[in-house]
Amino acid sequence: MEFLVRFEANPPADMPAEERDRLRSQERQRAAELRAAGVLIRLWRVPGTRGVVGLWSAADATELHDALASLPMFPWISATVEPLATHPQER
Repeated sequence: MEFLVRFEANPPADMPAEERDRLRSQERQRAAELRAAGVLIRLWRVPGTRGVVGLWSAADATELHDALASLPMFPWISATVEPLATHPQER
């Protein structure tokens, strides 16, 4: 099943720069692992914002939640999830 996930990470303003940099590095590494596993299909930036839109693949919403929760920045992520269904023209 595919999901469109819109999210933005908002770590605390008082988070030390070193900690923020470490988390961003870990986030990139975890995203690469999720890509290799076929869970994270594609990411786009939303111009003019810190927002991200991603196409994700998971067996169900619980599996998607587990994948998102595995991201190091998850405690500071605000997300909306849209389950996607195949359009008849795509069959």
